[in-house]
Amino acid sequence: MILVLDTDVVVAAVRSSRGASRRLLQELRGGRVKAVATIGMFVEYEAVLTRPDNLAASGLDASEIGVFLDGLALLVTPVVPHFLWRPLLRDPNDEMVLEAAVNGQADAIVTFNQRDFLPAARRFGIDVERPADIIRRLR
Repeated sequence: MILVLDTDVVVAAVRSSRGASRRLLQELRGGRVKAVATIGMFVEYEAVLTRPDNLAASGLDASEIGVFLDGLALLVTPVVPHFLWRPLLRDPNDEMVLEAAVNGQADAIVTFNQRDFLPAARRFGIDVERPADIIRRLR
């Protein structure tokens, strides 16, 4: 299964060691799922993860976030969006997630913000799931 991880899922995985988002990253590391992302998505991951509130909640500093993102980048297949379908969504940052999913032939976008991706993702045959839904599908 090929996934695209929205920023909110990556943030949840860093902020909590117990949730489905963290479990999803463990499944990625274990090779049970694959993920695709663009460079722009990693720029957003870094910008959001290094906000003071996220640093405080995670107990990490900016350099440790950098190490985490370097490790995540090793697990993710990079996607170069050759085709853009903008605008289909309200948020430009969500557009890059959808474009990564389409160009990377993902099965699903994993997000807590499902409403913002529907129905556009379904037009491309891409599911929009929460982390816990993906974990259940893997069982």
